Amino acid sequence: MAIVKWEPFGELDRFFDDFHTPGLGGMGDMAVDLYEDGNNYIAEMNVAGIEPEKVDVTVEGNYLRIVGTREEEKEKKEKHFFSKEIRRGSFERALRLPAPVNEEEVAAEYKEGVLKVTLPKREETKPGKVKVVVK
Repeated sequence: MAIVKWEPFGELDRFFDDFHTPGLGGMGDMAVDLYEDGNNYIAEMNVAGIEPEKVDVTVEGNYLRIVGTREEEKEKKEKHFFSKEIRRGSFERALRLPAPVNEEEVAAEYKEGVLKVTLPKREETKPGKVKVVVK
């Protein structure tokens, strides 16, 4: 039997490597890119293997919320997994938007495993200029 040096901080690092980010619903691969493109904010998320009908996109205030389900397949007894890393089940992501958006014009499309949400920026009320007359 080989003697292995125990590294207590190595155990701690391994714990955090295996720990999934809060808010991802245990689905560590549900990352979202959010960027600005002209008069829109664009959110893109890889949702390969998830049926478009099983994804719900809502905008509430300054938050974009994406909820969905990746179906669990029935496991066959004759399968002997050496690694099982594809996450199954439900997920939820909530992103704070940089500025208010026009909620009525938000559009989402699903193409080749990528969900793309277009969020038109809301026109801000421009401050009016008032001339003060001194008497």
